[in-house]
Amino acid sequence: MPFSSESIRACFPALQERADHKPFIFFDGPGGTQMAQQTIDGLLGYITGGMANLHGTFATSRATDELLEAGRRGMADFLNCQPQEVAFGQNMTSLAFTIARSLGSFIQAGDEIVVTELDHRANVDPWVTLAQDRGAVVKFIPVNPETYTLELDHLDELITAKTKLVAVTMSSNVVGTVPPVEQIIQRAKAVGALMVLDAVHATPHYPIDFQKLGADVLFCSAYKFFGPHLGIAVVSAGLFEKLPVYKLAPAPTYIPDKLETGTQNHEGIAGLLGALAFIESLGEGNTRQERLRTAMQTVEEQEQRQAQELEAFLQTLPHVRLYRAPAGTRKTPTVAFTLEGVNSREVCAWFFENYNMNIADGHFYASTLAEKLGIMAQGGWIRLGLAPYNTDQEIELFKTALLAFIKRSY
Repeated sequence: MPFSSESIRACFPALQERADHKPFIFFDGPGGTQMAQQTIDGLLGYITGGMANLHGTFATSRATDELLEAGRRGMADFLNCQPQEVAFGQNMTSLAFTIARSLGSFIQAGDEIVVTELDHRANVDPWVTLAQDRGAVVKFIPVNPETYTLELDHLDELITAKTKLVAVTMSSNVVGTVPPVEQIIQRAKAVGALMVLDAVHATPHYPIDFQKLGADVLFCSAYKFFGPHLGIAVVSAGLFEKLPVYKLAPAPTYIPDKLETGTQNHEGIAGLLGALAFIESLGEGNTRQERLRTAMQTVEEQEQRQAQELEAFLQTLPHVRLYRAPAGTRKTPTVAFTLEGVNSREVCAWFFENYNMNIADGHFYASTLAEKLGIMAQGGWIRLGLAPYNTDQEIELFKTALLAFIKRSY
């Protein structure tokens, strides 16, 4: 279908006019996007068509077996990995803790694990816990408090021959900074360390190529890209085969099933396929992989234009502190700011009450960054996160609303 905010919005029931209230304006994409109609159709289709568990001889069970394989193939096309490298789970955090526990035998006392000050704690605490359990040392790649970018000048001193695992985000869930993960991966691989990527907040905004990146583990979440609440882990086959997991004795020992303990969220995987079909409909090409990639390239182009407009606007305002990396730094359209002397929660409540805008506040589990920048005294950040269904008109209305709030407050 043609790529425009209007055509995209038609695919989202939550964005349509309703008799009981005006449509919400959703600027909370980093906390989770709305579901596309294709997602809802996938969920309902599986539920109403007959649900079943795996490995049976009857039709609905065989269909469920194929559903999981189709979900793996879909994610393989989306992220350019192998289907057998894709595992589903409750959410990214649970999968990260599960894999961290499985990596225990790879880590010895005195080894080093490197994480960052930029990350959501879901890509920090599983590895910190692993280090504590095994007597390893944790190092943090620091954030520059002026540029909100990782300080990589001394990367060779942080990632050394003692380093066994490095974990880094592909996009900050608060300030939007996209770190140069290729540089970090190259250094990690030079010393033989495992490389873990948190792509939860990158996946909705630009194409990702797991094979090209050369990482060992990548996490993402379907509800960030128009799907249901479902966690996804991609583990390189070479590591996955060797990965010991805590599992029931009769459960499969082969990949990726061995990581998927218990019954999976089958209807969620059906919804995931619907979400991928929606994204695919925005792209062009001869294969699903090509259409998914070109769709995400187009999404990135639109979102970058809108984010740059928001950034330029916020930079001109008195009493506003914008937490945004300098021009020339790659960023996703997640924009954080604070207002001088005003609690961020009060601001977000006012936006909702007066303009029906869903804008979130807080530390967003990027608590290391929040502590370093000292923003919790006023309730954390105000976070504006864009999705492809956000229109230029909504952004103009946000500008009007913020100017009105500043006028009444100062």
